[in-house]
Amino acid sequence: MSWGRLTISEQRRTQNEKLRRFLTDVIVAFSPYYRKVFAEQRIDPRRIRTAEDLRQLPFTTKADLLPTPEQPEKFREFIITPELAVLKRRPRVIAEALWLGRSAVEHRFEREFRPIFLTATTGRSAMPVAFAYTDHDMSNLRTAGARLIQTFDATTKMRGVNMFPYAPHLAFWQVVLAGLEYGMLLISSGGGKVMGTDGNIGLIDKIKPEALIGIPTFVYHVIREAHARGRKWPQVSRIVLGGERSPQGVRRKMVKLLQEMGAGEVRACGTYGFTEARMAWGECPTPPGEYSGYHLFPDLGIFEVIDPETGEVRGEGEPGELVYTPLDARGTVVLRYRTGDYVDGGVTWEPCPYCGRTAPRIVGKIGRASNTKELQFGKLKGTLVNFDNLQQILDDTTEIGEWQLEIRKADDDPLDVDELILHLAPANGANIDQLKESIRKRFQTEIELTPNRIEVHSIDDMLKRIKLESSLKEVRILDARPKG
Repeated sequence: MSWGRLTISEQRRTQNEKLRRFLTDVIVAFSPYYRKVFAEQRIDPRRIRTAEDLRQLPFTTKADLLPTPEQPEKFREFIITPELAVLKRRPRVIAEALWLGRSAVEHRFEREFRPIFLTATTGRSAMPVAFAYTDHDMSNLRTAGARLIQTFDATTKMRGVNMFPYAPHLAFWQVVLAGLEYGMLLISSGGGKVMGTDGNIGLIDKIKPEALIGIPTFVYHVIREAHARGRKWPQVSRIVLGGERSPQGVRRKMVKLLQEMGAGEVRACGTYGFTEARMAWGECPTPPGEYSGYHLFPDLGIFEVIDPETGEVRGEGEPGELVYTPLDARGTVVLRYRTGDYVDGGVTWEPCPYCGRTAPRIVGKIGRASNTKELQFGKLKGTLVNFDNLQQILDDTTEIGEWQLEIRKADDDPLDVDELILHLAPANGANIDQLKESIRKRFQTEIELTPNRIEVHSIDDMLKRIKLESSLKEVRILDARPKG
């Protein structure tokens, strides 16, 4: 299937056919959790014939997977658990056994249904949850990876350095399997925790990759440090970013530094993925300052956009929370999973204006609902603050090298008001007083609040504060208020 060139009607027909088979042959037959849900809520899966019919199913959230005192391993309910006796009664299986032999069929079942691998959520805002993969899921991950490389307009002759941290984390393994499936040389450094900054710079010097891949903060840090050391990387033409948001301000800084290091036309592409989907999607290369949107794989899953308050499904191109349902998964499976990610441009089926692919795309800015926090700046009324907006301001400020926002209680008194403290390391040559004044003005104009204090640090101290080389994800927002 040419996933990016089918007509809308062909894509929707494929989705509907695969959804019906998936619900009947996999979910209803072998999902302990959803079999119970369907029975309790009297849901007849046979009535779900199209993607639009998915709204008959309840949502699944992260809370549904978390352990409880009664069910300390609740996540196991979401693992597809086939019953051999049921499988053996299927006509197709009987025919296979007669033709290929019983042992061959049992081996196929093992490959399709036995978990052999897992990744886990990072646990930044909740307890980590493991998601199991079977060989069938690993094949899908490889397929998604190869499609990602095609989306980035890369070739097998190109080389890449994978700077994602070595961990049971989707981003790292998506890149590894992408290279293996597509036949592209991708060398994994393990990020800062494994090889450190010096090791990553040395590897790039030696491999001379066309593509730099990793978490935006660390990739930017490596480029910035290499630039300061006078390195020349003229071969770099792609930056692929994932694991967190990659605002245009950060992309612009990376491209500018690389061009000063001898590179020509550099394209920065973002990716969007989450553990529960067990795959990622990417942007195609665009001119600086423009986004293509994340190109989806309509034969592998369905995205809905809902009103986060009412749960009602939004129309094409309308903003809302992203909800995901796989179409060909084994291992751990969640249906109508509420991601907690809000996208302001929704999902569109219009062909991409940059690459021409007809696959649906997630367009606009994506923000986490958990990044909106209530701060008690006054004695009477709390203020909702969207930290995604604050991050955009700080990342877009060229005079800032690194930053961190810290939330504290005044005088460390749990009963006092909240304080917002901005820690920053200025870029070389920045006028600190002018920088502070500029930040205060932008915060007041765009967010209608200002930091209580702005504290200036060296780059080295800031790197330690955000735990760039000691944590799976850097700490940009530090909530230091007493818990409970």
